[in-house]
Amino acid sequence: MKKLPLIAAALLLAVFSFPAVGQEDLSLRYAATIQAGDLEKHLTYLASDELEGRDTGEKGQKLAAAYLVDFYQKQGLAGPVSGNYLQAFELSSVRWEDLELQVGKNDLVLNEDFVFIGDADTKKRIRTDLVFLGLSSDENLAKVDVEGKLVGMWAIGARSADVVGKVMEAGAEGVILVTMEGQANFDRVANRYKSLSGRGRLGFDRPTEHKPVFMVSSETMGKLFETPVEELKEAAKNNPESIPSQKARYRVRKDKMMVGTENVLAYLEGTDKKEEVLVISSHYDHVGVNSQGEINNGADDDGSGTVSVMEIAEAFATAAKDGYRPRRSILFLNVTGEEKGLLGSEYYAENPLFPLENTVNNLNIDMVGRIDYEYQDAENQDYVYVIGSEMLSSQLKIINEYNNITYTNLILDYRYDAEDDPNRFYYRSDHYNFAKHNIPVIFFFNGVHDDYHQPSDTVDKIEFDLMEKRARLIFHTAWDLSNREHRTPVDGTNTRLDR
Repeated sequence: MKKLPLIAAALLLAVFSFPAVGQEDLSLRYAATIQAGDLEKHLTYLASDELEGRDTGEKGQKLAAAYLVDFYQKQGLAGPVSGNYLQAFELSSVRWEDLELQVGKNDLVLNEDFVFIGDADTKKRIRTDLVFLGLSSDENLAKVDVEGKLVGMWAIGARSADVVGKVMEAGAEGVILVTMEGQANFDRVANRYKSLSGRGRLGFDRPTEHKPVFMVSSETMGKLFETPVEELKEAAKNNPESIPSQKARYRVRKDKMMVGTENVLAYLEGTDKKEEVLVISSHYDHVGVNSQGEINNGADDDGSGTVSVMEIAEAFATAAKDGYRPRRSILFLNVTGEEKGLLGSEYYAENPLFPLENTVNNLNIDMVGRIDYEYQDAENQDYVYVIGSEMLSSQLKIINEYNNITYTNLILDYRYDAEDDPNRFYYRSDHYNFAKHNIPVIFFFNGVHDDYHQPSDTVDKIEFDLMEKRARLIFHTAWDLSNREHRTPVDGTNTRLDR
């Protein structure tokens, strides 16, 4: 173990109890069962063409669920859903059969010029004005009359739902949003929605809300208002009323059907603290087949996290068979519907099998098999992004760092914890649905790369030796959390969650 500064060492001594001299460190024995070869074997199947991209509710997702169930049964882990491993539920598959958007003389093409991300069912064409608001600040809302109008806005670095909600509350008819920089990023999203359009968009079955929200690129927004993009950006901050309004019309027709899907859960009961539960999670769904018929195999996203959970589960199960059961119980949770809006984890959080007040932590693993842009040319590529580890519990970050120093010596990169991080990764994976309930979380992540949500996210590009190290770190941290005397206290706040 590396030497620590005196202050850090004193802090760790206050948090940890070290093994007695000569006592075997059992976590090392069982971490060693997490092997790159086993990770590759499982991922080669889960990210194969046979599973057709594991789209939520489709055949490939169900084949993946069956593979996970078979694996957990073989490990001797319990099925916590009345003896079963599947938490089944239904989603509403929504199609908008007839979507039109025209601004001035611009007839916009669905899933090329714009994507529809809201909810509405207008039946007939709605005619209104498109006004420019820019940012959803109180100052801008005081300058621009949005009542009964479509509203053009920038929402980069903000939660779209919050921005839309505020403007709709002010009386807007609907919203046209720019949510990301760059035409290439918009085109990637548009292609994904084009793929979804044939199968329908999945979500929970709720009454239709009249919230028509259209997403466009910044370049398209400039064309709609006949104003250069840089001028629009400047007006968005100071004088949105200076941008002339445009005539607009739109129509939205909605149709829906119900689709069944499943979370996969496996359970290892603890000993003296078995009422407390540690959740280790991943999502096992992906985005299926694109509009060109190409399979998005999802090897990194999130096949890598799913097979990591499997190997961590096997390590704990092996320890239990040898008589070393954890003090706290552990729930291994592979959720569905993450790609559709964190739906599987939301369903579990709203229908937990174990009380949320007894859920001590969530360790979420989403994309841990690759090297991203930031580290592509780095001399040391043994890194992992650690997101949210001190948001709700300052001790959780210390515990993870201690286990990394002791066992794995990875670079722990916290850049995505920054308050002004435009990527907002803290809100974009399944840990978020635990954090909302004041459960301290860590999101382990390798960052994005060119193959993100592309058919090129394949097994041959996975760094299995690095993934093994990352999975072993998560195992050591989980071993620590499940066996320590006291659960990590919640000493942070959820103020960021409200933004």
